[in-house]
Amino acid sequence: MTTGIRIARAVVVLEDGGQPVLEEVEVWPPQRGEVLVRIVASGVCASDAHVVNGRSPVAKAPCVLGHEGAGVVEEVGPGVRSVSPGDRVIITLVGPCGECSYCVDAKPWLCNGPDTLRAMTGVMSDGRTRVRLDGKDLFPFMGAGTMAEFSVVRAAQLVKVDPDLPLDQVCLLGCGVVTGTGAALKTARVQPGDAVVVIGCGGVGLNVIQGARLAGATSIIAADTKPDKLELARTLGATHTVDVGSVDLFQQVLSIHPEGVDFAFEVVGIPQLAADSLKLLRRGGTTVLVGSCPPGSVIPVTRENLMMERRIMTTVAGSTSPQLDIPKLIRAYRAGRLQLGELVSSRLLLTDYAQAFAALETGSAARTVLTFSE
Repeated sequence: MTTGIRIARAVVVLEDGGQPVLEEVEVWPPQRGEVLVRIVASGVCASDAHVVNGRSPVAKAPCVLGHEGAGVVEEVGPGVRSVSPGDRVIITLVGPCGECSYCVDAKPWLCNGPDTLRAMTGVMSDGRTRVRLDGKDLFPFMGAGTMAEFSVVRAAQLVKVDPDLPLDQVCLLGCGVVTGTGAALKTARVQPGDAVVVIGCGGVGLNVIQGARLAGATSIIAADTKPDKLELARTLGATHTVDVGSVDLFQQVLSIHPEGVDFAFEVVGIPQLAADSLKLLRRGGTTVLVGSCPPGSVIPVTRENLMMERRIMTTVAGSTSPQLDIPKLIRAYRAGRLQLGELVSSRLLLTDYAQAFAALETGSAARTVLTFSE
């Protein structure tokens, strides 16, 4: 049953590279294949900061920020059978179509179905969005727009979860956790006994560490400039830490593994750092670029650093299938093998969004979660 237009508060960016502001917006009812979700919690991710800084390759202004959310289904559009009002759900990065060649090939994270591609910029199948401000469309970031009291998303982007799970923790499974753990477990396919280095211990990098631990890596070197993040990295599975603000990363890694590591994960998004990570690899080793470099970046890779079958690759959403992999991660969380609560540095109200973005800029938080009243 359609309940009409709702008025909701949302954190938006009104122009490319603009600063986030809190606005009252109109949220229109869900159409066929769509679901209205009352947001309970939303993580604040570096990708949201990329929108603010004009670095996002997919965001379209004016934009509703947020893409790492969880909440309660309020209303479903025609044809939706996967969820019902009252269900608790996680909103995911990927809403695969199930029909394109990539989906058929069991690679839904690469889905190029037309609805999937439109949703990345916040547009639904009819060419409109479901969020308006002063009569004009606002484009939910990654088709999610979770920094709002309500969001309309494609049903394909939702994963239903048990009612006892804390939404202010499992919301992180929508992006940071699946991207990080998936980069280790599925993109790189780290094996038991492997040695890895993780450069950058923010919300995603810490989950690369967790993924490497789950994969059975016996040496996990965490590198960052923040001692508190390095301490947390040890809690999550790092066997060694390197404070790159005071020592040389290359020398420290090679002092532990003179022949280099099997995998280097660059989770910062700095082109030169991505290139330098190749120097840390043993023969046949692989660098995985998890961080998002600015659009148009050139990674200055030399011939010498790629010799002896060294490789460089990227990852999209941790090469994960949300409907399959998020339930597996939830089982690991319930078994105490995956830590989520430890990733949350602070919980803030939606009105404190500026404080959350400030924490991103200073690198002082692993993950800030904006919470809404249930």
